[in-house]
Amino acid sequence: MTLMTDAISKKPNELIKAAAKAEGLSEEFIREGVAAGTIVIPKNINRKLSKITAVGKGLKTKVNANIGTSPDHIDLQEELDKLDASVKAGADAVMDLSTGGDLTKIRKEILARCPVQVGTVPIYEAACRTVAAGKKISQIESETLFDVIEEQAEQGVDFVTVHCGINKATVEILNRQGRLAGVVSRGGSFLVKCINATGKENPLYEQYDRLLDIAKKYDMTLSLGDGFRPGCTFDASDGAQIAELSVLGELVLRARKAGVQTMIEGPGHVPLNQIEANVTLAKRLGHGAPLYFLGPLVTDIAPGYDHITSAIGGALAASYGVDFICYVTPAEHIRLPDVADVREGVISARIAGHAADIVKGVKGAKEQNDEMSKWRKARNWDKQKEFCIDPEKLSKERAKLPPQQEDVCTMCGEFCAMRDE
Repeated sequence: MTLMTDAISKKPNELIKAAAKAEGLSEEFIREGVAAGTIVIPKNINRKLSKITAVGKGLKTKVNANIGTSPDHIDLQEELDKLDASVKAGADAVMDLSTGGDLTKIRKEILARCPVQVGTVPIYEAACRTVAAGKKISQIESETLFDVIEEQAEQGVDFVTVHCGINKATVEILNRQGRLAGVVSRGGSFLVKCINATGKENPLYEQYDRLLDIAKKYDMTLSLGDGFRPGCTFDASDGAQIAELSVLGELVLRARKAGVQTMIEGPGHVPLNQIEANVTLAKRLGHGAPLYFLGPLVTDIAPGYDHITSAIGGALAASYGVDFICYVTPAEHIRLPDVADVREGVISARIAGHAADIVKGVKGAKEQNDEMSKWRKARNWDKQKEFCIDPEKLSKERAKLPPQQEDVCTMCGEFCAMRDE
């Protein structure tokens, strides 16, 4: 039995009860969404979570933070510090994308410490094992990949990104049309190399039923990855991206039939005027599955500020129906993010999500906004901290004012427009 099969049979489930309480909605609303596949609650049967988070239609927009080592920078304590910073800043999920060091140990420490759901990208570890064995990335074997997936599932990973929509047919479209930035998804690029080098089918697509069996065994959610997500706005909404999305929609239906929860990942870099169409198409082709967008970044010219380009796109995408947005930090495209970058990325994404929730009419979003406005009018800084998205930042900035200016906020001084007298 899985959460989805429980929901379909209307069997009482503590996860549904906890999610309903967190959202301020009825258990029946959550249960119906899980049964239909429009809501997911990622939680491995081997995990204990202090925060149960549901993602999907009618719910608050959720935020994910990525952490993880690289082959050039391996510091477990730093990654744990990033984890703590992510959770403290309000991340609803954390993904461990580590590719350097003892990956099993790193993941074990993160899973033990993290109070929210944890995701991974198993093909990263499969690639690391392949290279460690003296082979090329293009020589990743299916058994290695499925061994990794099973091991990570057994360890307790709540959701995995799996690039099942990359197959020989979609790669052919990619090869034929060409791109300005090529394939920027790391996992996607691994699979493209394998297919182009060997002519063999992607095992995640060819052996999808095997993947479903593992996911069902551990009640692990599948996040169907967008391996062909555009890495620049020029490549947005092209044939390869849409072809992959179409395949993912078919796989969503197969997963639902097996009782496995799924969500669909999306772009990437997308111009403002294409975001609504991307969301509409993903919801349509994905049969209403929860959407997990990586951004989208709306321009390519702002290194150092891509948490802003991402927040702009994320707010729009979520207002059109995206359910889950992945943060982007100021370090994106430049270097591995540090703890401060991680915190800023989470806050930026949460701002985007909240802005969208007001538009979507999500319960509590407008009310929080109105409370903040009321206490801003009253110039009550302590009450503002209760409702603002980053009370730590507010306190830090207020502390910079000299004592004689403690009742003002801007350049107005005694001419403050908020004062009644």
